Amino acid sequence: MKLFDPHIHMTSRTTDDYQAMADAGVAAIVEPAFWLGQPRTHAGTFEDYFLSLLGWERFRASQFGIRHFCTMGLNPKEANNPDVADAVIELVELYVEKEGVVAVGEIGYDDQTEAEEKYFIRQLEIGREHNLPILIHTPHRDKVAGTKRTLDVVRDVGIDPGLVLVDHNNEETIKGVVDAGMWAGHSIYPNTKMDESRMVAIVQEFGGERVIINSAADWGVSDPLKVPKTAAAMREAGIPDDVITEICWNNPVQFFAQSGRLDLERIETNVRIDQSQLWFGNSVLRGQTPRIDD
Repeated sequence: MKLFDPHIHMTSRTTDDYQAMADAGVAAIVEPAFWLGQPRTHAGTFEDYFLSLLGWERFRASQFGIRHFCTMGLNPKEANNPDVADAVIELVELYVEKEGVVAVGEIGYDDQTEAEEKYFIRQLEIGREHNLPILIHTPHRDKVAGTKRTLDVVRDVGIDPGLVLVDHNNEETIKGVVDAGMWAGHSIYPNTKMDESRMVAIVQEFGGERVIINSAADWGVSDPLKVPKTAAAMREAGIPDDVITEICWNNPVQFFAQSGRLDLERIETNVRIDQSQLWFGNSVLRGQTPRIDD
């Protein structure tokens, strides 16, 4: 079974993670632009980061047979930084046009400030102007109120709900998202957010329609194998394979294909691995014997 991790921050991970994911069946990923752990002080650092998502990370993923897509956006936490926010929005408007960018995101709320809402609304408008799906981050604190506020803003801006993926849901928020006609993402974590057993219970109650899971793995305590582990837990719980495939492959493919930059026929074919390739003279192997598929 092919698996899709539609929210994972591979900039924070190692090549060992790419190999382990490929071995576990992960064939495609989406890497959303996000916060790097400490405030960035210049807008130019965002541009270099955006370029790495479009270049180096796509190359690294291909070296292990994984298709890499990304999203572009000013994350909610740094929307509160007036020294960079306006300039970053100008960059977002430029970089959402690039090949491999399949959504605007991740955007939304962190502390639910006025600044976050201002840039949330502006980036919703950018998505609409460029006919792109939207990936929304719901806050870790006061999640129920933040999710409700998120849904209200999306409605007020007039975005097609079918183009919106609201992420980091839990048992308290999924019904509102699904009832709103949006896609419901769930981040599976080792100790916080959702875990495998809770996700199984949600699927048993709500089924697989417009339900998506991801690892959201980054520089913190997280696990890039949470999608295959959750798929295994669903199978062990007796959830049919067609529902697991719907959640772990078909749904993310269908959602991000709305960008026009995820070819439905091509994504079903395997990536040919050629580890003799270089990226600006650099190899992921550091002198080791390359794997080259026929």
